Parts: sequence; C-alpha cells; structure tokens
Amino acid sequence: MTAVPARDAWPPAAECGAICAGAGRAQRDMREWAAAYPGLFSAKPFDAALYSTLSLAMAFSGPWLGADRLRMANKVTLWAFGLDWLVDYVATSREEVEDIARRCADVAAGAPPSSGDDLTRMLAGIRDELSASPAYGVLGPVWRDELRRMLDGMLTEWRWKSEKARPTLEEYLANADNLGFSFVLAAHWIHVADGAAISGVEPLREASRAVQRVIRLLNDLGTYERDVAWGDLNAIPLDPGGHAGIERRATELAAHARELLATLDAHPELTRYMERQMDFCAGFYQVGDYWGTL
Repeated sequence: MTAVPARDAWPPAAECGAICAGAGRAQRDMREWAAAYPGLFSAKPFDAALYSTLSLAMAFSGPWLGADRLRMANKVTLWAFGLDWLVDYVATSREEVEDIARRCADVAAGAPPSSGDDLTRMLAGIRDELSASPAYGVLGPVWRDELRRMLDGMLTEWRWKSEKARPTLEEYLANADNLGFSFVLAAHWIHVADGAAISGVEPLREASRAVQRVIRLLNDLGTYERDVAWGDLNAIPLDPGGHAGIERRATELAAHARELLATLDAHPELTRYMERQMDFCAGFYQVGDYWGTL
C-alpha cells in the first residue's frame, strides 16, 4: 500500500482548486485563439494537453494574478509556440526563416499583417493590445527588442541544425533567447504594469535572461528523447558530463538567477513570478512535456 503523505506535505487542495479553475479559463481562451488562427495551430502536436499544461504553468507561476492578468502571458506564449513550430519544423530554407523573422519584426513595429498569414495576424492583435497599455511607451521598445532576440536565436539554432553544427555549451546557452521566456515576460510586464512608474528595467531583463537559461536546461533535461527523435538540438550531448553535467550546470545557474532576483526590490510580483516559473519547470520537466506527438 502506498504511504499517505503528511497533511502539510502538499499545497492545500482548496488553493490548488482555485488555481486550476483559473487555468481552465485560460485553456478555453487558448482554444479560442487556436480556432481563430487555424493556419498556426492545426498541426498534430498542438493537442489538448498542450493548451492544458501551458495554462497550468502560467496559473501556478502567478496564482495571485488570476486569468485576466495572466491573459497576455498565455496569449504570447501560445503565439511563440506557433512561431517555433513554423521555424523549426515547417521552414525548409534559411530564406524562409529570415522571411518569417522579417514579417514578425515589421508587424511588431507597426506594419499591417500579411494577407492570409495567421502568424502575423495574431502578432498584430497582440501588438495592438499591448500598445493600449500605459506602460507601452516605456516597455514597448523592450518587447520589440526581446522579439528580435528571440527571432535571431531561432535563426541561429536553425542554422546550427541545417549545417549539423555542434556549438559549445556556452554558445548554446548564449543563444537561450530562442526559448522566448524573456519575450513573453516583457509582454506580461506591459500588461500588468497598470500605469505604475517603470524602473529597474535592465536589472530585471538581466534576471529574466538568467532564469531563461535555467529553463532552457531544464527543458533539455526533460525532453532529450523527443529532441533526438525530432532532430532538435539539446544541451546534454554538449557537456562532457552528459545528463549529470547539465543537471549540475542548471543548479549553478539557478542559484545565480535567484541571487539576481533577490536584488529586484522594485518588482516583487515579477520576481516571484519568474522564480515560480523556474521552479514549476523543474518539476514539470521531470515527468512531462508541452508538445504532443508528431
């Protein structure tokens, strides 16, 4: 018989229930967005579990925020998954990837979306929502820069894969912007700022990139077999210590990220949100993955 854990060994069930209810609302939003942009989310890996686990990741990372305040993080995360799919698994040439990046950068800067292009149509809607926020004047350039960093990172990884190149682990970590965590965080920050004075932008961005590197490695530890099957790059073969070496590096990077987060006194909500995202991923990737099967 399995031993029953102590009463205080797990979070209160009522609290978990409220968080999951918020995640349920977010999942319905995601399904509506996916239906509105079928050209972006019709592939088989965009299954029901992807929407469910993404919404749960956001809900447990910011349980005090609720579905409404997490709405932009959910929407931008889903869009980034669509972008990742197009770049990594649909594009067949460097020219295609560069064209995707150009179209996205143009729309983020204010251009109209391409006709019939669900990727830029959804991005244009995100841009318009963000530009209505009082914080957009200060943080809009940050969001566009994080988009550029993510697109550049995706192009670099596409080039490595197409050329069968083997970057060093340091080069791989330096390219962690392709994960998109900092891009999503910038959009979330604009959405929740509520007109408050914006300060400490660069220290927060530094901390965000530190958390992003940790999540990059946690992702790789949890998805190694899928990455091999799908032909994706993964950090584990890049470290002489293999799986154990990447675990040690992730632990070291997480400690550094927590040190940076501890200095961000002006951003208690964002700091806690980032730390919980990191901790959620540490648990999630031990047993699961967001993507469905090919």
